[in-house]
Formats: sequence, structure tokens, C-alpha cells
Amino acid sequence: MNNFILFIAVIITGIALPLLALLMARLLGPRSYNPQKSEAYECGIPTRGDTWMQFKVGYYLFAILFLMFDVETVFLFPWAVVAKEIGVVGLISFAFFMLVLVLGLAYAWKKGVLEWK
Repeated sequence: MNNFILFIAVIITGIALPLLALLMARLLGPRSYNPQKSEAYECGIPTRGDTWMQFKVGYYLFAILFLMFDVETVFLFPWAVVAKEIGVVGLISFAFFMLVLVLGLAYAWKKGVLEWK
């Protein structure tokens, strides 16, 4: 029963704190209704033409691949630190992890995501 009360307290706190922060920002934050605030702003230079433009999907795919392999590096470091202690089971789990990543890289390579067009 005690764990359930703690769980409910964490859920209530997780909901109440962001709502309280939003409420405080709304009540205490400065308000300025100026037409210039709705204009696009880039380094002090007024924009010319349409400010809403589409970017190539290649930028997003490249960023997602970068994040995927960046996260891989984050997971590899703790494994390398305790490689001797975890033994064969750790080696097999690491090999499976690397297999999944290599298959993901091969899939991206085959789809042409790594080619900059």
C-alpha cells in the first residue's frame, strides 16, 4: 500500500509541477502585444519573400542517423568499462546490439540515405 501511495504522489507531482510552471509563466511573465513580434527575425535583417520554406528531407534523415550512432556510442562506453565482469553473456548481448545497428546502417545505406544529393 505504501508503494502505491508513493506512486500516486509521483504521478501527481509530475503533472502538477509543469502545470504550475505554465501558470506562473502566464501570470508573472511580461506581456507585449506588438505587431513586430509576429514577424520573422533572422540576425537583425528583415526577410525578403516568403519566410516559410521547405528543407530537403536529407537534412532530417542525416540528423536522425547521427543521433542513432551517437546514442550507440553512449551505450558502448558503459559496456566497455565493465566488459571483463559481464563475461560471455555480456559479449553476446553486445554482439546482438551491434548486429541491430549494422543492419540499420546497411538498410540506410541501401536506401541511399547516406548519399548527399
